[in-house]
Amino acid sequence: QVQLVESGGGLVQAGGSLRLSCAASGRTFSNLAMGWFRQAPGKEREFVACISWTGSTTYADSVQGRFTISRDNAKNTVYLQMISVNPEDTAVYYCAAAIVASRATNTYGSWGQGTQVTVSS
Repeated sequence: QVQLVESGGGLVQAGGSLRLSCAASGRTFSNLAMGWFRQAPGKEREFVACISWTGSTTYADSVQGRFTISRDNAKNTVYLQMISVNPEDTAVYYCAAAIVASRATNTYGSWGQGTQVTVSS
């Protein structure tokens, strides 16, 4: 099992930027695939981005070109750089760990507690 702790959420104006971090512990981070998901009020949790242990990335269409997922294996940390945010990006953002990178939530066995991102118009 791996423990995940997100940070970096907050209030940002539309058009602004924010960087989320997720620190991992308890398992060899470099062997893990990592994902970011988000859940807005009244909606299901949805895929945002993922990165494989090799560094290959995948993005949801809604964030492609605006969000960038990256990882620093020396720091056991995965990041989500968000630019040009809009109110539709408002949600609780979760990071998750898996053996294989995937868009599917049920692929991921470990989840963080989430960090709130609120985008004001």
